[in-house]
Amino acid sequence: MNIPPLKDISDLKGKRVLLRADFNLPIVGGEVRDDFRLKKALPTIAFLQEKGAEIIILSHHSDAAQTLHPVARRLNEEFPTYFVEDIYNENEFAKARDIGKRGTKHIIFCENLRKWPGEKGNDPAFAGHLASLGDVYVNDAFSASHRKHASVVLLPTLLPSYAGMLFEAEVEALSRAFTPEHPFLFILGGAKTSTKLPVAVKLLSTADSVFIGGALANTFFKKMGYEIGRSVYEDMDKEVALLLESKKLTLPVDVLVDNEDGIFAKKPDEVLLGDKILDAGPEAVKFLEEEIRKAAFVLWNGPLGAYEEKGFAHTTEVLIQAITKSKAYSVVGGGDTIAVISSMGLEDKFGFLSTAGGAMLVFLSEGTLPGIEALKK
Repeated sequence: MNIPPLKDISDLKGKRVLLRADFNLPIVGGEVRDDFRLKKALPTIAFLQEKGAEIIILSHHSDAAQTLHPVARRLNEEFPTYFVEDIYNENEFAKARDIGKRGTKHIIFCENLRKWPGEKGNDPAFAGHLASLGDVYVNDAFSASHRKHASVVLLPTLLPSYAGMLFEAEVEALSRAFTPEHPFLFILGGAKTSTKLPVAVKLLSTADSVFIGGALANTFFKKMGYEIGRSVYEDMDKEVALLLESKKLTLPVDVLVDNEDGIFAKKPDEVLLGDKILDAGPEAVKFLEEEIRKAAFVLWNGPLGAYEEKGFAHTTEVLIQAITKSKAYSVVGGGDTIAVISSMGLEDKFGFLSTAGGAMLVFLSEGTLPGIEALKK
């Protein structure tokens, strides 16, 4: 894709490297609850340290009021880390460097960039200030690179800029969907219909089979004239019509519903007004297991059921087990899906686990991201 890779830099010794990471991690009670993205960024950090660079980490949290101090504490368990609360306070940076001169060199970890309106506002002056902090820019935040924010799209135009090792790995793994091994099975679940269905339409051209489950399937059942009761759905006429015309599309042949009498497996045309569809049924699971067994490449985004509700994680868990046992190369993304895989302790059983959710979907539908285009300039 012609993105300048990190390993193209000939000399990093003593260079101030602005490392844009995506450490938008769940924080509960002042502690990091899930460090998946942080662990995926460690190889890039280790590479920069080995080359003698001074690393300055830039990241964000979706909550502008949330401090990233807990994330810095977690990173400190891997590498000595110094937290800078105010990116405009030169004394804080000087103090961090002074500590490094007197002992162990620290990574400098900056506060949540969204604390400053210039980040989301894509403000040139804010980007200019960030650029003044470093000599080189490295984007390792693929999962945030669908955002047109200052540290993603403006900052790389102001410094020599490169893609980090995780960023490169994300692009390489997801690009397999454009020139895949066959049979190629694309599995799409979750509930964000408006952002997910355009991807399914795009991949009809390369996938051999597209299975749509989760709350997304309810939208199709509704369009087909079935009763969906109290189930979640979203009107998406154009994309749904295009997909329903394709012989590559498969929907669950049965579903699990919850009603006042309990949990039952039903055919989609048997769902009643008081039912709520919360998972794919046993016949749908068997079908998927066989499709996975035959596949050479599996791409999956989004759980197939309301996994967070008791009794409705089974399909997603069976799907995970089936993929780990198959010979197919697997690429999986989406925060909810990764969370289930992590809870089962099976992270190392997949070809590639993406850190991206929204960015994965945009990349698959558009073939690029704003953050990628900025690195090319």
